[in-house]
Amino acid sequence: MSGVDPPVALTIAGSDSSGGAGIQADLATFAAHGVHGTSAITAVTAQNTEGVHGVSHLPVEFVAAQMDAVLTDLGVDAVKTGMLGSAAVIELVAETARRGALPNLVVDPVLVATSGDRLLDSGSERSYLDLLREAQVITPNLWEAGVLLGRDLATVDDIRRAAAELAGLCPGYVVVTGGHLVGAAIDVVIHGQDLRELPAARIATSNNHGSGCTFASAVAARLARGVDVDEAVDGAKEFVRCRLRRSAAWQLGRGNGPVAHLCPDDWGDEGRSLGLRSNS
Repeated sequence: MSGVDPPVALTIAGSDSSGGAGIQADLATFAAHGVHGTSAITAVTAQNTEGVHGVSHLPVEFVAAQMDAVLTDLGVDAVKTGMLGSAAVIELVAETARRGALPNLVVDPVLVATSGDRLLDSGSERSYLDLLREAQVITPNLWEAGVLLGRDLATVDDIRRAAAELAGLCPGYVVVTGGHLVGAAIDVVIHGQDLRELPAARIATSNNHGSGCTFASAVAARLARGVDVDEAVDGAKEFVRCRLRRSAAWQLGRGNGPVAHLCPDDWGDEGRSLGLRSNS
């Protein structure tokens, strides 16, 4: 990063027609952090707050063309993946990462929508294991960690054990988010042998569509700005909590409404330290 140029982040993910998750959530989150957002779209979904009604996957060759166009022209500082859509695209991203072309890679293994819809077949889900090895940070939620490990998870102890197992597959940071737990929302963070927990009181809202995408893209945005991983994870959690509070009273759609990505914020000194401004 140099001069007055903003940092640049790339999201490789699917489009959400309702604007709450996917590419739309990622770009909005990048913008909220003062980061220039670029994208490689993997799939177009027909979805709303009630669920996913259809998915059209882009050819892997065109996903590769989008990635190449961005990576060969803009100085990308961090990369976030979301819904990759197929084993071929997952393998493309993993191979590109192995070449060192995807700095500060944050992998959000989008396997299950907030509505509970599965977004990949089991063969494609297994392809994620190769990609995890290339990530700086992985951010599965309770359901996604269960899919990756082939069992159901329901408790904080389940999350702790799952995070430890996933740490054996990912040399970077493993963050298993506990938003789907009953009771307090406890995230578990593991790096090497170091485990810590991020407990937080639950925010009473059903407007959580895209919260996982928002968390992962906030981590990537902060890494793009030069923040270390632990601070990026902690800050991203608080960012999502702030956004959940802002949208708690919204009534957009009949299902799980979106997170308030670009509403005026109340971060105070923490936000100012990242150069963040109110969007009011």
